[in-house]
Amino acid sequence: MISRDTIIEKLHGYKTDKIRIGVLGSHSALDVCDGAVDEGFQTTVVCQKGRDKTYSEYFRAHRAMEGEVRRGMVDDVILLDRFDHIIRPEVQQKLLDDNVLFVPNRSLTSYIGMDAVEDDFAVPLLGSRNLLRSEDRGFAKDYYWLLKEANLPFPKKIENPRDIDRLVIVKLHHAKKKLERGFFTASSFEEYSQKSEQLITQGVIDRETLGEARIEEYIIGPVFNLDFFYSPLENFCSKIELLGIDWRFESSLDGHVRLPAPQQMTLNEAQRVPEYTVCGHNSSTLRESLLENAFELAEKYVRATQEHYAPGIIGPFCLQTCVDKDLQFFIYDVAPRVGGGTNVHMNVGHSYGNSLWRTEMSTGRRVAREVRNAIAEERLEEIVT
Repeated sequence: MISRDTIIEKLHGYKTDKIRIGVLGSHSALDVCDGAVDEGFQTTVVCQKGRDKTYSEYFRAHRAMEGEVRRGMVDDVILLDRFDHIIRPEVQQKLLDDNVLFVPNRSLTSYIGMDAVEDDFAVPLLGSRNLLRSEDRGFAKDYYWLLKEANLPFPKKIENPRDIDRLVIVKLHHAKKKLERGFFTASSFEEYSQKSEQLITQGVIDRETLGEARIEEYIIGPVFNLDFFYSPLENFCSKIELLGIDWRFESSLDGHVRLPAPQQMTLNEAQRVPEYTVCGHNSSTLRESLLENAFELAEKYVRATQEHYAPGIIGPFCLQTCVDKDLQFFIYDVAPRVGGGTNVHMNVGHSYGNSLWRTEMSTGRRVAREVRNAIAEERLEEIVT
């Protein structure tokens, strides 16, 4: 892990009146940039050739002579042949010279690699660098371990597929789509065997990854991705904020559930097993009697990160939950950084974040607001790693 002294040394070389907010051009980059512009910052997006037009063209910022943004939110694009070229010394130096504070998203660790982010990417990150690895299922101290340490509810794990005696979900990476899932459900060992063979044949999963998959009880209920923010700077109120809630559109699952049962039964073998590829998000709220329970989850998670991953969570994090028939929460995934669904809140914010801050407050804007406050209070060191 890059030492904190190294990062602070880099930070001390920054001109605080010229700070930029940077992000990898994928995942939730538009929300990050939109929020940064709202708070008066310029933005830098690191893009891969062939995947850059969203940022280099369609949402490129156009500013008036006095600097006011008239359109878009991406000021500067660093175009690379591959995402992982961001590790090259000349690219990092460009980011440092431009006073860039970098916001980690899931794409950063997926495309660059966790080891490189921890050991080689010497640009100040907004958030908790050491916590990013907890997102990798199977790591000794992954988020399931952390949830157990925090006494938080999560779906029961099934150790052996032969022990499947209820509906389960099998969680593993997609064989071809680097950022996606090869998840599938089963209610018996026979169904597990049949579906896994179908998906291996179709190239969705591979046999080696299947052997390392996590099998857990499927919680029947709606999904709520709770988009929280933890501020080490706040002193006058709660340091934990619920900025918004989103839920996912998944292909091809959502197409399956829109079909009547008789039509589902007529699907051929290639169509029959749905995939769980996230392709969009929508906004949601919780009934008010459940809000305190949601905050309790966040409180326990934050305390556990502070105990086991000092200094603990900084800034945005997402607890991905299901709520069962008894209105009990179960956490099935954790994002210790900006969540994947926050673009649904950009520019318009969300009911909770807006009401709390009395303005349109998305996750991206809240990150930038924290930077703005840290600069004003000369406390930037407390929010970067």
